Amino acid sequence: MRLRHIEVFHAIMQVGTISGAAQVLHISQPAVTKVLQHAELQLGMPLFERVRGKLYPKPEAHRLFAETEKLNRDLQGIRRLAASLKSRAVETVRLVSTPTIAISVLPQAMTVWRRDFPQARCELSTHHTSEIVNALRLGEADLALSLQDPRHPGIVAEPIAHGMLTVMAPAGTWSEEEASKPFTAEGLSGELIGLTDGDPLGEIVVAACEAQGVQPVFHTVVQTYQIARSLVEAGAGKAVLDPFTAASADPARVQCRPWSPAMPVHLYLLTASHSPLSHGARELANCIGATARALLEKKGSA
Repeated sequence: MRLRHIEVFHAIMQVGTISGAAQVLHISQPAVTKVLQHAELQLGMPLFERVRGKLYPKPEAHRLFAETEKLNRDLQGIRRLAASLKSRAVETVRLVSTPTIAISVLPQAMTVWRRDFPQARCELSTHHTSEIVNALRLGEADLALSLQDPRHPGIVAEPIAHGMLTVMAPAGTWSEEEASKPFTAEGLSGELIGLTDGDPLGEIVVAACEAQGVQPVFHTVVQTYQIARSLVEAGAGKAVLDPFTAASADPARVQCRPWSPAMPVHLYLLTASHSPLSHGARELANCIGATARALLEKKGSA
């Protein structure tokens, strides 16, 4: 199939009619019909059943649609790029972040960055670190943020901020004197909110507890740090979290204490080793680092 065949085929599959596809593609109905007929002739089989003027996709059409979906998205991306080049639009920065940083750090950092790059386009998505590595290697992202160094030969991990592993509890859990001191695993009591198996931070917490002769018991296990924070804010128990999530919690609803012995947690800027950052992307990274550090400093002075 030629690219034009795929374009017309996708339009028909999406809207279901020749007339609708013609409107989507801004061409005439006879032109759509001609391209579809040519595609079916080349394939040597019909893709649709024609019943009383309506098109019904055959099983082969559904399989073909699934296989050509990515190519069709790439074609749309090429058109957008061409339009941007034609209009001399400013660069696009594609940023991928783990969910916890996207919620706790990025909103303020983006606000600051926008002051100097008001017209720039930023595409922001969230993934876990393994997916982030693939996005960078495949050129689907320009820069990324994670609390893990993936230690991948094709990825550069640059630490841009760091804080300490933090214990968070509902407000009123500790006296003022207790709250001013570091927290050890021996102090764990009551409901402790855990993180899913395989989560790097969760594994650190369990290992740190076991090193102090404590076997933590989790009655509630969550997948994201934000859910753990929300549960603590609601009074559902304690959680051991990264400092960025802890610093973004409502101070009127939680108390925070550093874990003892102190355990640093780094925020990493991840980039592909073969792709240097543009000026706009580098400035965005600088804003993110500054915002993350300021967030922790503000929490420490509170």
